[in-house]
Amino acid sequence: MDIKGKKAVVFGGTSGIGLATTKLLAGEGANVVAISRDPSKAGELPAGVSTRACDVRDSAAMESLLAELGPFDILVSAATGGERAVGPFVEMDIDGFKGSFDKLWGYANVVRYGAAHLNEGGSITLVSGSPARAHPRDLSALSAVGGAVEALVKTVAREIAPQRRINVVSPGVIDTPMMALEGKAEREAAYADMTKGYLIPRAGTAEEVARGLMFVITNDFVTGTIVDVDGGWLLSD
Repeated sequence: MDIKGKKAVVFGGTSGIGLATTKLLAGEGANVVAISRDPSKAGELPAGVSTRACDVRDSAAMESLLAELGPFDILVSAATGGERAVGPFVEMDIDGFKGSFDKLWGYANVVRYGAAHLNEGGSITLVSGSPARAHPRDLSALSAVGGAVEALVKTVAREIAPQRRINVVSPGVIDTPMMALEGKAEREAAYADMTKGYLIPRAGTAEEVARGLMFVITNDFVTGTIVDVDGGWLLSD
């Protein structure tokens, strides 16, 4: 896909990986609508980017917004949906575990109500996460949600082929505002500890993940695929 002149809709597009993707798409000449619950977080955006407010968990609002914005060529969601539960599953608050699936419900709304407005040759991309297949301790909720996202994408890829494509990008430990740490030294120490056993022992950047999204968006011969941008986490001991 030649991105120049295409219309892109990016949920979670005003922060972290979504914001980095918004900027790369705009830099390649796309007209981008960046959507989040609080678009003011984005700060100054490049030319060709507009913003809208919407909660991906609100099915009715999502259906209405996507119908209004259509047709479009590129549909991306990096929206987390809400809070993520961590800790041992056998001690976890079950409502917290259930709440972690807001990410899946948000993605389901994006795909269900967005696919109908995607132009022929268009691309959908979702963001899962390495816990889907790394299965680390204390991240059962993230692992379960990510696995569900990846299974959904592989199934939908069969349904919308060959006119449209859908893929997943799966990041590892990424330095984004989702990590609630203050101060450069504190963040660097925390990330160094988390990634010390990885093949590439550092946190990734939002821009590095966004380039993974750009690959699956632009490559017309890729669908139903999971692209890992994880510093070798899945191969690490």
